[in-house]
Amino acid sequence: MKGLFMMKQHKWPVYQQASFLKRIGELLSQGYPIAGAIESLAIHMGSKYQEGLKKCLSDLKKGLTFHTVLANLGFHRDLIGYVYFAEQHGNFANAIIEGSNLVLKKEHTQRNLFKLLQYPLLLMVITGFLFVFVEKTLLPNFSILFKSMNLEENNFTKIIYAFGKYFHIFLSLFSILAIIISVYYFLIFRKFPILKQKSILTHIPFLGRLLKLLHTHFFSILLSFLLSGGISVSEALQLFEANRRQPFYAALGKEIKIKLLAGESLEKIMSEFTFFEKELAMIIKHGQENGKLDQELFFYSQHCISILEDLLEKSLKTIQPLLYLVIGGLVVSMYLAILLPMYHLMDGI
Repeated sequence: MKGLFMMKQHKWPVYQQASFLKRIGELLSQGYPIAGAIESLAIHMGSKYQEGLKKCLSDLKKGLTFHTVLANLGFHRDLIGYVYFAEQHGNFANAIIEGSNLVLKKEHTQRNLFKLLQYPLLLMVITGFLFVFVEKTLLPNFSILFKSMNLEENNFTKIIYAFGKYFHIFLSLFSILAIIISVYYFLIFRKFPILKQKSILTHIPFLGRLLKLLHTHFFSILLSFLLSGGISVSEALQLFEANRRQPFYAALGKEIKIKLLAGESLEKIMSEFTFFEKELAMIIKHGQENGKLDQELFFYSQHCISILEDLLEKSLKTIQPLLYLVIGGLVVSMYLAILLPMYHLMDGI
């Protein structure tokens, strides 16, 4: 029965989870207690969420922490992480609102990307089937007819055959590469420590930059909220280490603590991590010097999100025209592959 309940909760869309948490934060900022905020929101939510919200209220009354309750509901790991750290300081409402906004932005970007690519990808699939039909059916018949009339194939027909041949070679190489990557991931990569895994991933073009910005934003804003709540850097790192629901940040907190005890400065330690933006070390140094580290980290986290949004927006505006260019090229190629042989045949009659 419990397993069935958990399966139902995993059906919460991430967008719905983030919206729910954001409204919780807004009600908390207006003076509502957590239980009161949940009860207020439950009135406006669909019946499929009612059972989960009742369980949520029941668990809170039993003394479970809010982040544990959300984990039992099957909430996204990032959202649980925001709530976990928000519970450690006095800026709970603002922290979960900020975290929810980030997840909502990510979901919005993913939806836009899907909408942007949905139609071009459908066209590519249809065009691909047509291209295979032309290559495997029409052109061979034209070739047989050319030979029977002692005519040579035109150059464009040869190009189509060559393209089909090299395209199959490309698919074979891509499949081999995918197999190699899968074997490397399951047999080697997964055995690396989590920090080394993140470091390797940040060397992947484009994806690595996105991961750097996300990691830098998440670490900066969480540390900012903890420091603004009166928690020291050492205590904040202990909270990171104790967060077992996010192994990366737990390992990160432990690693930074070890290096601090060895006598290294915080800015030097941060500069050694390749999964963070290089500017983070300078921000930390400047914040420590002027005594406003929490504010410096908060503003820098917002800067990272702005860069991330601009990067994704530019990428989306580039991807769609390229896809349409490829599709247009394939359509024109098939048109000429059919039309030119017909003219060639008319010349031979």
